[in-house]
Amino acid sequence: MNESETPTPEEIKPEPQASTEVARIAELEGEILKLKDSILRSQAEQQNQQRRHRQEREDTRKYATANLIEELLPALDSLELGMTSSPAQGEGRAVAEGFRMAMLQLHSILSSQGLSEINPAGKPFDHSKHEAVAQEASDTVAEGVIIKVARKGWTLNDRVLRHASVIVSSGTPAK
Repeated sequence: MNESETPTPEEIKPEPQASTEVARIAELEGEILKLKDSILRSQAEQQNQQRRHRQEREDTRKYATANLIEELLPALDSLELGMTSSPAQGEGRAVAEGFRMAMLQLHSILSSQGLSEINPAGKPFDHSKHEAVAQEASDTVAEGVIIKVARKGWTLNDRVLRHASVIVSSGTPAK
């Protein structure tokens, strides 16, 4: 064929559309991957949300009685004080036995609800569970160890309701 001749329609071959079709297929495959990723992320988020809701329901169940129990703690302290201050002889003996029985019953009920006593005498001071109300020098107790418990602390299902008020050793007295 010469340059001066015009090509016939049979001689003109159309440009193949294969390259545009391949590009379109690649584009669609990319969109499919994005959609799959989006679905997986949505499913993961839904599972996380369900897990959070389960945990919140469990926490609500475990700690629903916390306010009531916190209000009962001073009454429990008073009962213990009454029991220890009543005389151990005569009429006082019967009263002390009544206090002891009431205390055991109350402790049993509160314990079944998840309440536990913090009584850290002789243990190292832990600011997350104890409140230092004083320090005393001691020849026998190491520095930072609790000498005496001024007021018991309480936990509800491992959450501190009331810190134990304690007296902590400051170590050997200076001479």
